Amino acid sequence: MASKNKFTTLPFVTLGVLFFLSTVFYFNCQLFNKDSSVQKVNLQPVQGQKIAAFAEGCFWCSEHIFESIPGVTDVISGYAGGHTKNPTYELVNTETTGHAETVLVYYDPSKIDYAELCRIFFLSHDPTTPNRQGPDEGSSYRSILFYGTEEERIIAKKIQEEIKGKQIWKNPIVTEYQELKEFYSAENYNQNFIQNNPNQSYVRAVSMPRYVEFQSKYELYKKTMK
Repeated sequence: MASKNKFTTLPFVTLGVLFFLSTVFYFNCQLFNKDSSVQKVNLQPVQGQKIAAFAEGCFWCSEHIFESIPGVTDVISGYAGGHTKNPTYELVNTETTGHAETVLVYYDPSKIDYAELCRIFFLSHDPTTPNRQGPDEGSSYRSILFYGTEEERIIAKKIQEEIKGKQIWKNPIVTEYQELKEFYSAENYNQNFIQNNPNQSYVRAVSMPRYVEFQSKYELYKKTMK
């Protein structure tokens, strides 16, 4: 999950080093491309489960966060909100498909409700930064709350106002709201990425610190709800 920031003012030597490192990282990324297939997911969950979908930056990070939540039974990393059929990781990161990196969350409604998942969404990323999340920049990293019904949209808006009222974020929330119409599961190498690649540089520098920050923020928030 490489940042798209441009380094245009760095000394020549530094640029040379960055070019070497980026080349190494590029070829390391290719090692994951053994299975580059994506699949359109059936949005009808099995009996006893429901689904929710959220885009909040890098899906490696989001997947790990939602998997840690009691009541969540499965999380799939993928792509939603775009206009291109069968998008791939490389194509989505050209910022031309309209898709955002998204997680499809399967949950047991007897153990956790949709409103709580929306709270987790607003607390597990910065919803005030348009087309950006941490070091990742581009429309594929924008904040989107996907809803399946009008009732879910109303619940989500209510939770957004709750978060706003508690002044969790200083700047205005810019999260988009979209009806979930299609979801494509990402390539196999993008599934359970943190679990399978705990020592990967992005995971150590970005994903895990973000997970730890979320845990702390979520625990503090739950205390305010009592």
